Amino acid sequence: MSDLTRLTIAEARAKLRAREITSVELTEACLAAVDAADALNAVSAKTPQKAREMAAAADARLSAEGEGAPSLCGIPLGIKDLFCTEGVASQAASNILEGFRPPYESTVTARLWERGAVMVGKLNMDEFAMGSSNETSCYGPAVNPWRAKGSNRDLTPGGSSGGSASAVAAELCLGATGTDTGGSIRQPAAFTGIVGVKPTYGRCSRFGIVAFASSLDQAGPMAKTVRDAAIMLEGMAGFDPKDSTSADLAVPDFEAALTGDIRGKTIGIPKEYRMEGMPAEIDALWDRGAQMLRDAGAKTVEISLPHTKYALPAYYVIAPAEASSNLARYDGVRFGHRAKLGAGDAIVDLYEKSRAEGFGPEVQRRVMIGAYVLSAGYYDAYYLRAQKVRTLIKRDFEQAFETVDAILTPATPSAAFGIGEMADADPVAMYLNDVFTVTVNLAGLPGAAVPTGVDSSGLPLGLQIIGKPWGEAEMLDIAYALERSAGFTARPDRWW
Repeated sequence: MSDLTRLTIAEARAKLRAREITSVELTEACLAAVDAADALNAVSAKTPQKAREMAAAADARLSAEGEGAPSLCGIPLGIKDLFCTEGVASQAASNILEGFRPPYESTVTARLWERGAVMVGKLNMDEFAMGSSNETSCYGPAVNPWRAKGSNRDLTPGGSSGGSASAVAAELCLGATGTDTGGSIRQPAAFTGIVGVKPTYGRCSRFGIVAFASSLDQAGPMAKTVRDAAIMLEGMAGFDPKDSTSADLAVPDFEAALTGDIRGKTIGIPKEYRMEGMPAEIDALWDRGAQMLRDAGAKTVEISLPHTKYALPAYYVIAPAEASSNLARYDGVRFGHRAKLGAGDAIVDLYEKSRAEGFGPEVQRRVMIGAYVLSAGYYDAYYLRAQKVRTLIKRDFEQAFETVDAILTPATPSAAFGIGEMADADPVAMYLNDVFTVTVNLAGLPGAAVPTGVDSSGLPLGLQIIGKPWGEAEMLDIAYALERSAGFTARPDRWW
C-alpha cells in the first residue's frame, strides 16, 4: 500500500499546497487501497471516474490558488451511503432504495465539493442507519480492519457508520462523513481507533441526508486525528435555508481553536455512567483519561446526571416513532423497490409487499415499534412520556454545564465484538451499545470520541468528550489535549 494513504488530512494539505504531491497521485493511491480492500466490504459503491475528475480539478485549483486553496482541496474522502450524491447510487444500505441515483446533492457533500474535496466512493452502513454493528446492511456487514491478538475472527466496526469507520481506519481514504442519531459516529470511531465528532444538532444541514429520526440525526466527520476532524467539520457545517432545523450561526475556525491548553478547565465525571457490569478495562481507561486531563492542567469533578438511566428506553421510543413516520414515504410508487403484483391486488397490496420485500428485519422491527408507540391509546403512555424524559435529560446537562466546561465519559461499553456475536441475540443487548452516547443526541449536544488506549486483546478503546451547545471549538480543544496525552498511534495489522 502506498505511504500516501497514511497521511493525515493536515499532512496531505501541506504537501498538496507545497506541490510535493498532487491530488491525482493521492487519489490514485486511495483508489488502489479501495480496490485491495474488498474483504472489508467498507465501500458500497466505488466512484473512480468521478474521483479522478475531481482530483484533476482540485490540482488545477491548487495551482491557481496555492496557499489560498481551501483546506480540503484535493483531499480524498469517503461518503456514507446515507448522503445523497448526484448521479451516484445512494440507497441507505436498503433494498427498498435499490437503483436510486439522486438528481441532487446533499448540502453537506455539496459544501465538501465546493471546497475541492474528492469522493473515492460511497461507504457501507446499517440499513437506514438502524444498527450498532453494520450487520443490517443490504450489502452485508462491513468488517473492522482490527483483529484481536492471535485471532482471525472478523470483528464489527460498529454502526451505523461502520463503513466510514472501517475505511478511515484501513486508510482507504483520509476522512469520511458519518451520521449520528444515537451514537452512530462515536461508537464506530471508538471500535476502530479513529476520531468521530457528532456536532450540536443544527450545526450541519440535514438536507439530502436520508432521514431516520429527524430530531436526532446529525452529520459529522470521521478522521484519523482531532485536527483532521476539526478541518472536516468546518467544511461540512453552516446554515442552510433548505433545512428548517439548521442554525443560522457563524462557523468558527475549529482548527485554530486547537491549542491543547486546557489549564483552568473543569471537566465533569458523571457518576451515573459507572454502570454495573461495565468491563474493568473501560473503567480503568476512564480513570486514566481523567488523570491525563488533570496532568494537562484541567480540574475534574464528579457530577450527577440523574436521569441517565431513562435515556436508553426514551431513545428507543422516540427514534422508532420518528422512523416510522419518515419511512412511510417508501411505498413502492415514486422511487425505489416496487413489488410485483398479482391479479386482483390493490394499491394497499403494493404498499405492503414493497415494504415487506424492501425493508430488512431491524428496520421492520423499529417501524412497528414506532407505529405502536404513536398509536391511539399508547401515544401518551409512551411517546409523550419519552419526550418528557428527554426534557429532563436536557435539563440535567444544562445544570451540569453551569459548573463544568465539558464532560468525560466512556464512548462504548466494550471493545469491538465479533460479527454475528450479537446479531441473533435479544436486540436489546445490541441496543445497549448506545448506553453512553444516546444522551448526547437526546439533549442535542456535541460529542467527540477519541482513541485513548487498547484492551488486553489489542483492540482500540475510546473516551467521549461531551461539550456545551455550539461549543464544538472548546470540546475539540479538550479532545486534542486528551489525544496528545494518550499518544494513541496503534494501527491495525494489514490482513485484508
